[in-house]
Amino acid sequence: MTKKTLEGKVVLITGAAAGIGAGCARALAAEGAHVVLTDIDGARVQQTAESIRGSGGHAEAHQQDVTDEARWVEIAAQVEQRHGRLDGLVANAGIGIGAPMVEMTLADWRKTHAVNVEGVFLSCKHTIPAMLRTGSGSVVLMSSVAGMRGAAGLSAYSASKGAVRLFGKSLAIEYGPKI
Repeated sequence: MTKKTLEGKVVLITGAAAGIGAGCARALAAEGAHVVLTDIDGARVQQTAESIRGSGGHAEAHQQDVTDEARWVEIAAQVEQRHGRLDGLVANAGIGIGAPMVEMTLADWRKTHAVNVEGVFLSCKHTIPAMLRTGSGSVVLMSSVAGMRGAAGLSAYSASKGAVRLFGKSLAIEYGPKI
């Protein structure tokens, strides 16, 4: 039997109840990683974890609002306590509230940035220290082509995804040599 490339690794994936996050979780689990799935939709993320376990993978699920820093402290501590390590992060959770800019509410602008930018910041702030203690790790931040060129009706989303791109570049410079 061939050893899987991520055997023994622990990877946390946000926004993992469905879509790209669930796809990432399935792919990482298929390569042997123990995946820690989080999503604001607790019931659905549990179903995704059960599906991965049903396919022979190792998965656990936690309900999480990525904008809640106290919950990040809990999740990061639980992962490190339970597994003794964290080897990777896929910061996938995100939202897109569409509206022409002049019709967008300030509340929708702020909510988009809270999830898409602040959630990514908090995910890195609270998981990178575990990777530094392990001595290695990988961080994947999900952006969008809209974050490179903009999109009509998606000004808040585009701005947030552009911020994620530059945040990721800064992290690579700051922590790349260390993990």
